[in-house]
Amino acid sequence: MSLSETTFSELNLSEPVLRALTDMGFEAPTEIQSKAIPVLREGRDVIGKSHTGTGKTMAFGIPAVECIEQGQGTQVLILCPTRELAQQAEGEMRKLARYADGVRTVAVYGGEPITNQIPQLRRGAAIVIGTPGRVMDHIARKTLRLENLKMIVLDEADEMLNMGFREDIETILAQVPAQRQTVLFSATMPPAIMEITGQYQHDPVIIQAGDNTERTIDTVEQYYYEVPMGAKMDALALLLHTHRPKLSIIFCNTKKMVDELTRYLGEHGFNAAALHGDMKQEARTGVMNSFKSGRTPILIATDVAARGIDVDDVDAVYNYDIPQDYEYYIHRIGRTGRAGRSGVSYTLAGGRRQVFQIRDIARYTKAKIEQKAMPRAQDIRERRVNELLMNIRTKLCDQTAKAQETETPVALSPTVEKLLGEGFDAAQLSGVLLDLLMDYEMKDVPVLAAPKPVQKTPLGDVPEGMVRLRFSVGRNHRVAPNQLVGAITELTSLSGKQIGKIYCYGDYSLVEVPAPVKQEVIQNVGGQKINGTRADVRVYENRTPGARPAGAPYRDNRDHRDGFDRRTRRVPVTRKNEHR
Repeated sequence: MSLSETTFSELNLSEPVLRALTDMGFEAPTEIQSKAIPVLREGRDVIGKSHTGTGKTMAFGIPAVECIEQGQGTQVLILCPTRELAQQAEGEMRKLARYADGVRTVAVYGGEPITNQIPQLRRGAAIVIGTPGRVMDHIARKTLRLENLKMIVLDEADEMLNMGFREDIETILAQVPAQRQTVLFSATMPPAIMEITGQYQHDPVIIQAGDNTERTIDTVEQYYYEVPMGAKMDALALLLHTHRPKLSIIFCNTKKMVDELTRYLGEHGFNAAALHGDMKQEARTGVMNSFKSGRTPILIATDVAARGIDVDDVDAVYNYDIPQDYEYYIHRIGRTGRAGRSGVSYTLAGGRRQVFQIRDIARYTKAKIEQKAMPRAQDIRERRVNELLMNIRTKLCDQTAKAQETETPVALSPTVEKLLGEGFDAAQLSGVLLDLLMDYEMKDVPVLAAPKPVQKTPLGDVPEGMVRLRFSVGRNHRVAPNQLVGAITELTSLSGKQIGKIYCYGDYSLVEVPAPVKQEVIQNVGGQKINGTRADVRVYENRTPGARPAGAPYRDNRDHRDGFDRRTRRVPVTRKNEHR
C-alpha cells in the first residue's frame, strides 16, 4: 500500500482553504484528493472512481471553494443520493469555506418543509448541496437559479441511479449552462453511468483511487465496540484497563484530538505520549525512542505522524477515530501483527452511523471486523481480585515454606498486629483491607453506560383497499421501482397509476396493489424474471404491531419520513414523485 506523500501546501491552494484544512486537522491529502484536485482546478470534467471513505468530498470540495467568485449567485451544485449524505457534505463544505469571503453553503433535501430552505437560498448560496428531487423543486419554484453555475458534482452517482433518480439528474443537467464543469464520483461504473458521462461530459479525465489487490491482514484480529455518544474517552480508558497491552498505538484523525486524548489518559493514570505534525523533530524523536524502549507504553498519533513507526512488538492498535481514508485503516492496523507475530485492532464506533462506516471498511478491506461487547467495570474488578488472591496465595506459600525451613513462626505485619491488638477480627480486617486495596486499584476505571438501543418504527399502515406484496428481489439484484412497475403492468391488468408505494430493500421489495387483484399479481408475476432474477411473490404480513419482520430495516423517528434503512445505511427507494 502506498499513501500519498503530497502535502496540501504543495497543491498551491489559497490561504483561506489551507487555513481551514489546518483547523479541520487534515495534514496531507488522500490518494483521490492528490490526484483529483489539480485536474479539477484546471477546469476539466472528471470521472472519479472511488469507494466511500476515501476523502472524495474534499477532492471536489476544495476546487469548488477555490472557483467561487463573489456576488455571482450559485456557482456550484452538488447532488447526493440521500439527505444524510447531503447534510454530511454540506457540513464539510461549510468548514472548508469558513475563511473564504462570500462563500456560503446551503443544503436542500426532502424530509423537511421546503419553506424552511427558501429563505436560506434567498440570502445567497454560492454552493448548494442537495438531493435531486428537492433540487428540482427549487428550480421549478425559481428559488434556485443556475444561470451562473460553474461546476456540478454528482456524488455517489451509482447510488443515485440505483434509487431511480436518473430522470431527475438528466432534467437538472439539461437546465444548467452548457459551459460548465461536470464532475462525477462513483464506486462502480455501470453502463448507465457511462451513458451519462458520454452525453453530459466533455473529454473527462478518469481518476481512480485505491487498487483491487487483496486488502486483508491475516495476522491481525479485528474488532469494534459500539459506545455511547460522547463517551469515547471513557470507553477507551475502560478498554485499556481491560486489555493491558504492553505496547499500543491509538490513532486519531486530528492533532487536536491527539492532544486532548493524551491529556485525558494522563489524568486517568496512563503513561501516554502524543505524536503529530506540530511537534518539533527533537520532541518526535524523543517520543519514539521512549515508545520503542517500552518506557512509554501508549502512543497516540495521527496517520501522517505514524508513517515512520517501525516497531515490531506492538500488541494492539486502537482506532479512536474512524479514518478519513479507508486505506489508512489498513496502514493503521498494519502497525501490529508484524514480524510473524499476531496482533489485534479495536475500533470505537460512537453511534450507529459509525457502525455502518466500520461495515463499509470491512467490505472495502475484505476482512472480518467482529463486534464485541464493552467490558464492565465490575468485570475488571473481579479479575483483579482474582489476580490479587493468586499473588497473596503465592506470597503466603513462600512465607510458610521459609518459616518451615528456618523453624520460625511467620511474623505478622506491624500494622496488622496493631489492628488485631485493638480487638478487630482477623477475617473482618482482611476483608476491609482487600476492599480498600481494590477501591484504590479501580479509582481510574470509568463506569460506562450501555449504548441506547435504536428505536424501531414499523412500516406505515396499508391504505384502505390495498394490500402489500413481498417480491423476493431488491436492490442487491439491481431491481429498481420502475422495473417492478413495468413487470406488474406488463403481466397483469393493472396500470401504473393503480400501484401504490414501493419500497426496495436489499434482498426484497414491498409493493402496494389493490386488494381485489392481489391473486392476479401473485400468479402472473410470481416465478417470472425481473431484471434477470426470478421473483417469488406473496402477501406481506406484519406479524405484530410495532414488530420488525425478519430482514426488515431498522428505522428511527428521525429518519422515518425518508425511510432510512439502518441495516444497510441506505434509503429504501420509492417512486421519486412520492419524496419531492
